[in-house]
Amino acid sequence: MKSPKVKKEKLDVVMEPEPEPEKTYEDLVANVNAIAQPLASRKLSKKLYKCVKKAAKVKQIRRGVKEVQKFINKGEKGIIVLAGDTMPIDVYSHLPVLCEDNSLPYAYIPSKMDLGAAAGTKRPTCAILIKPHEDYKDSYAECLDEVQSLPQPV
Repeated sequence: MKSPKVKKEKLDVVMEPEPEPEKTYEDLVANVNAIAQPLASRKLSKKLYKCVKKAAKVKQIRRGVKEVQKFINKGEKGIIVLAGDTMPIDVYSHLPVLCEDNSLPYAYIPSKMDLGAAAGTKRPTCAILIKPHEDYKDSYAECLDEVQSLPQPV
């Protein structure tokens, strides 16, 4: 004799993951790789993130190593922002040399997660080219001046 089926009530309990505490600039800087020079200061990093956000809104960015490299070779001008915590460094170690050959300003920032988020994607991004545009020319010019004033590695 079969026992009657008893329906069990499902509890609607959704386990939400606890949000990770936001890492400080010092924590992020501790994870950068050896070639991350010149590294942007905390203040400049924030300005660069804001500039990337504005550029992403008007679709004036090139995202990713392959795309950035392609447009540097084609002669496109702008600020190159590289993530300092990218591993392995061979992925993008050739980009600073390309930037110097084409006299483009570049700077490293500590986090590829934050760079990807600023660009409007959930995916981490290790290289971004910010193109100049009328909509954000003030913040672009400010970032350009500060990035150009950073000491270049020898």
